[in-house]
Amino acid sequence: MKPPRPYANPYLAGVCLGLVLLAAYVITGQGLGASGAFANVATGVVSLVSAKEVASNGYFHSYAAAGAPWSAWIVVEVVGIVIGGAISAALAGRFNVQIVRGHGAGARSRLWLAAAGGLAMGVGAVLARGCTSGQALSGGALLSVGSWVFMITAFAAGFGVAPLLRKSWR
Repeated sequence: MKPPRPYANPYLAGVCLGLVLLAAYVITGQGLGASGAFANVATGVVSLVSAKEVASNGYFHSYAAAGAPWSAWIVVEVVGIVIGGAISAALAGRFNVQIVRGHGAGARSRLWLAAAGGLAMGVGAVLARGCTSGQALSGGALLSVGSWVFMITAFAAGFGVAPLLRKSWR
């Protein structure tokens, strides 16, 4: 098996991400994000079970009113992220199934920490009215004060929590 190719230059990748964000605004009129895809999929699932519940629930109704939740632009974007990530990993020789963890953490504790972190990020996305990519990339590019406050707070929280979790990676 060939050794994996090195990761992309982060500065070049950042410029490319900026160009993708610009293209998203030009083509769709909207920025990048991810958390809205989950809300659209949840709306679609609930509508399969009870269309009446979607119509009477303000949260679900707002997503259903925008059109078919399964074909919303953000759902297509997230599917593209998954497919593009898989293709990129395969081309770089990095496509494999594994649990990345430090010596101080077992596979089970790593999965629990990942699930807890994902849950915290999901709750944070709801409270912040957008996920990290939507707030930082799209909102930051539009110079939204709330998005910049979110970014500063997210980095500060990351630096604050990192020492608490560092021992599990040693």
